[in-house]
Amino acid sequence: MAAVDIDMPVEPEPMIRAEDDLEREAEGFKEQGNAYYSKKDYSQAFNYYTKAIDTCPRNASYYGNRAATLMMLSRFREALEDSQQAVRLDDRFMKGHLREGKCHMSLGNAMAGSRCFQKVLELDPTNKEAKQEKKNAAVLLEYEKMAEFSFEKRDFRKVVYCMDRALALAPACHRFKISKAECLALLGRYPEAQSVASDILRMDSTNADALYVRGLCLYYEDCIDKAVQFFVQALRMAPDHEKARLACRNAKALKAKKDEGNTAFKTCNYDAAYLLYTEALAIDPNNIKTNAKLYCNRATAGAKLKKINQAIEDCTNAIKLDDTYIKAYLRRAQCYMDTEQYEEAVRDYEKVYQTEKTSDHKHLLKNAQLELKKSKRKDYYKVLGVGKNATEDEIKKAYRKRALMHHPDRHSGATPEVQKEEEKKFKEVGEAFTVLSDPKKKSRYDNGHDLDNDGCFDGGDIDPNNIFRAFFGGHGGGFSFDSSPDSGPGNFFFQFG
Repeated sequence: MAAVDIDMPVEPEPMIRAEDDLEREAEGFKEQGNAYYSKKDYSQAFNYYTKAIDTCPRNASYYGNRAATLMMLSRFREALEDSQQAVRLDDRFMKGHLREGKCHMSLGNAMAGSRCFQKVLELDPTNKEAKQEKKNAAVLLEYEKMAEFSFEKRDFRKVVYCMDRALALAPACHRFKISKAECLALLGRYPEAQSVASDILRMDSTNADALYVRGLCLYYEDCIDKAVQFFVQALRMAPDHEKARLACRNAKALKAKKDEGNTAFKTCNYDAAYLLYTEALAIDPNNIKTNAKLYCNRATAGAKLKKINQAIEDCTNAIKLDDTYIKAYLRRAQCYMDTEQYEEAVRDYEKVYQTEKTSDHKHLLKNAQLELKKSKRKDYYKVLGVGKNATEDEIKKAYRKRALMHHPDRHSGATPEVQKEEEKKFKEVGEAFTVLSDPKKKSRYDNGHDLDNDGCFDGGDIDPNNIFRAFFGGHGGGFSFDSSPDSGPGNFFFQFG
């Protein structure tokens, strides 16, 4: 009899047992992950949840647990992917929807977060956590709107305020951090802005917004060449980055115009330098440090052009922009000295010396204080109508002219008030001549010494008539005055014997 082939049935038991084994193994990994999670050892928890997923990739809870761990590690983008995979596997997995919503919130996407929380409420209308998170999403959206409106109004402090509140709800949102950093830079708070931008660049070195903000800080700190490098790099990462493009253009234009002005000044073309600095100031009103230097540069050119009042105003504008700018204080103080505004000069030099106690600054302060002291005395040079470098002959000629002009005899026919005023001037002329014609007294006067207190001079005891007689040679002096009503300032004549 021929043999009959019989099909032997294949038992499915080993496959079923293998799946059960895998599930048990995956559960074991999950339990180990839970244990590490409870100990706050999130790195190890992540490793075991990953093993559970690799072993049994269709289990929604494993992705949910790993998402929770990634959230604790602040890896919100990866956590978002795991949460989304969890709810794809099980659309009724409420923890998955909650975690997805929280990840969206942490990353600054309040609209997406709100939709996730709404899904939870559809599954469980009494879920308190979802209700609160949905309220948080609404608050976050409101802060975003306030910040956008405030930025358009250039209220950068309000933007920083809004972004701080928003980041409390969305700590991983780079967009909010960049917005805050940009406004900090526009407020002149460069170290804070740089810190925020640098933190982002450490996590993502190709982030064009962070590169732009980093360049913006350098630009506003007058490090224009380095700033341009960051703007160029930002444009390489994002060719359509309009803010980086505009900032790069302004930076290049500002540097070029400032360099042209400096070149013109060095070649003594002060008119051209003044104009170029003026044009540079119009390029970017937000660049505080560079504009402070431009104002000071224009003040220096203005001083060379004898535009002293404009130079003082430019220095004041520079100081308003940067109240630590020593060069502007020094330039303004010199302008005050040139215009004999000694109290203002002393104030500026005191500010400089308090900041930088150098011997040069001390000397400038002492000199201004001396000139202030001298300015409070009678100015004998002005009394005689001569300059401070007048020669002995010029002083004598000036005395002759002023003494004859104010001599009491010449005004004997005037009113009592005029006579009194002319007597006073006649005496001042005598005092001035007594001091300025004596080398020792003149030296002490020029050096700011108090002549009344050192025994060299007592203005109260001076008899101007004695000085007059001594100068013109004896009683009467060989001249007479015409004191008629029609007489003028020059109506006197000498009678030589």
